[in-house]
Amino acid sequence: MKTNIGVLVYVRKRGHYLMLHRNKKKDDMHEGLWVAPGGKREPNESIPDCARRELFEETGLTARSLKFLGFLHFPQAGNSPFGGEWVDFVFLCTRFTGTLLPAGPEGTLGWIPAQELHSLPMWEGDKVFTPFVLQGKRFDISLTYEEKRLVSYSVKDLH
Repeated sequence: MKTNIGVLVYVRKRGHYLMLHRNKKKDDMHEGLWVAPGGKREPNESIPDCARRELFEETGLTARSLKFLGFLHFPQAGNSPFGGEWVDFVFLCTRFTGTLLPAGPEGTLGWIPAQELHSLPMWEGDKVFTPFVLQGKRFDISLTYEEKRLVSYSVKDLH
């Protein structure tokens, strides 16, 4: 079985994080949820280049800094909603240029205060790793889903 590789880019500005409300595509597995910009790596693309490309495509912003925060592993437990095993690389971007798109191709963009992130509708697993992102901690987290339900996870702090 092939392992999919993806990225998530958390963009921070003055205590707010740029999030994407997935509300545009029909039959989107993320429909109605808030996620960080990101996506799937293309063949032969470096991980940082993937993060820069995905950020630009989804937001119109160009990353001037990318800080690697951690790994997310989504094992394929037979009925994962993600269509196979995934390994995601998570980055923090605090310096960027460009003009924010009014909306991304997959949904509405919004600057969310850090203290309100946990109140957004999001994947259960996002609530596991978001505190690490907010604290700038490095992590290695495995999140196992059955359908859309988080059934187990393990966390390693890489500091």
